[in-house]
Amino acid sequence: MSSMLRKMAKDAHDSGALYLGCMAENFDGIPLSATVTVSVLGARNKQGVPLSTDPRAIADSLRAITARREGDAWRKVTTVDIPELGPAARTYGVEDVPVAEGDSRTLRMVLTQTYVPVPKTADQVVLISGASPVLDLADAFHDIFDAVTSTFRFV
Repeated sequence: MSSMLRKMAKDAHDSGALYLGCMAENFDGIPLSATVTVSVLGARNKQGVPLSTDPRAIADSLRAITARREGDAWRKVTTVDIPELGPAARTYGVEDVPVAEGDSRTLRMVLTQTYVPVPKTADQVVLISGASPVLDLADAFHDIFDAVTSTFRFV
């Protein structure tokens, strides 16, 4: 468990995360794990052109995924209201996430991503990501990630 948590922390740091929260629990012989990461993203495309940090514009730029059959990956796109912060763009679903940059392998994960505009800037967004490999508890983890994200504040 310690080795897994160290690897998760290293991977998060290497990808630019400013914060990582990990949970690993053995519940009646069933391993449960989840992570929450917080990163700051620049709001520019690959050509350096500024992108909108308006949550509705961000949501409009994100793609929903419809599962074609039971067990397929899926993603919904919406906006949410975070107390004391206001609107934010969000995706949530069960998605295939790359194992590592440049690696074609993926892991199917419960994933919630919330994009929060940084106040008094026009070129930064905070990305709060919650992920878990425990697909059978997808709805519960989406609720947990929503609850955790709702506590986010700028200080």
